[in-house]
Amino acid sequence: MSKIFVQIASYRDPELRPTLKDLFEKADKPDNLKVCVAWQHSSDDKWDTLDEYVNDERVNILDIPYSESEGACWARNLIQQKYRGEKYTLQLDSHHRFIQGWDTELIKMLKGLQDKGFKKPLLTSYACSYDPESDPKGRITTPWRMDFDRFSPEGVLHTRPSSIDNWKELEHPVPARFYSAHFAFTLGKFCREVPHDPELYFHGEEPSIAVRAFTHGYDLFHPHRCILWHEYTREGKKKNWDDYKNWGNRDKRSHKRFRELLGSGTERIEDYGKYGLGIARPLEMWEQYAGVRFKDRSAQQYTYDRNDPPNPAYDSSEEYDKSFKLKFKHYIDIHKSSLPEDDYEFWVIAFEKEDGTPIHRADADSKEVKRLLRRSEDFVNILREYAGEPPYQWVVWPYSTSKKWCDRIVKVIDYEG
Repeated sequence: MSKIFVQIASYRDPELRPTLKDLFEKADKPDNLKVCVAWQHSSDDKWDTLDEYVNDERVNILDIPYSESEGACWARNLIQQKYRGEKYTLQLDSHHRFIQGWDTELIKMLKGLQDKGFKKPLLTSYACSYDPESDPKGRITTPWRMDFDRFSPEGVLHTRPSSIDNWKELEHPVPARFYSAHFAFTLGKFCREVPHDPELYFHGEEPSIAVRAFTHGYDLFHPHRCILWHEYTREGKKKNWDDYKNWGNRDKRSHKRFRELLGSGTERIEDYGKYGLGIARPLEMWEQYAGVRFKDRSAQQYTYDRNDPPNPAYDSSEEYDKSFKLKFKHYIDIHKSSLPEDDYEFWVIAFEKEDGTPIHRADADSKEVKRLLRRSEDFVNILREYAGEPPYQWVVWPYSTSKKWCDRIVKVIDYEG
């Protein structure tokens, strides 16, 4: 029988029990599932109980008080240590819904790719979204893919979802550059060949796994059909960083480890042991395939345009180098207490060199200002991007009808965070 080792890392999540229920009910062969749950829970959450699964031989519960949790990657690593040779593995979060026969469909897709010559295919993507408050109404049915978004100032690669536009015409999954930790289906031995690095906290988890999987000989694909749904907003629900007040220091170490592994910083460490790159393919082959380069945090236009990999080959190394474009994209976060006026006409928004020389300026007019301040969050989040060199600092200088020029808000960008 083709057993599936299902990995679920859960942190104080009211959707865990509905997820487990739907997982088993929608499987064609529920007795072929071996589920391991890293159950990070609090006694304050009276709803968070797994009593109905304690004696279920299909479910292995790792009982973890939430105060002992060290983050998602740490929890995923604990789960992978419970792998016992199952043929396949499915990694999830704890807030999902599934199509009927999801297990049959995933195995069919994987075998189809193997028949096409891919020895170690990996199906992964940002799953379509659902809302627990209205489900099943409002489920997205168009399958999603993962596109390159930006490098953060700390050197970590970020992705964003988009639709697979022509999915109804497709007969097979589409090639992928990136990996999603909340939906990944592949051969079970992946748990041992590409285990999650427990030293990573949150940022850097998914892009590092994508590259490590590729260099271990795995070929990544996005399913061309919607297999399951994922809750994205999780509004009002506790996350690890809500309970762990020094999470920023842990995340800072994650950024450093990511830069050292993939070379998006000044130093690269070649050997991270079992949490490092594989030897089946070099890092440079993934960069050529994906059109993303770590050393200068750049990407090719073909990648920016959301075209499927592999990226086009170039006749010379000079042409190849010139094909990479450096774009700076940054989210400026300002606490609303620093923006007390109610009659702003516009905000100067600029990026500067260390000596104050401007590199790029794109102001927020009164409409954008009002839209930013209307949001319920405590912070104003301003997105700006441009083609060119990374800046030393950003400047936001508000102008109001009553106060005229207000205080300048300036922040040096932390590239080592």
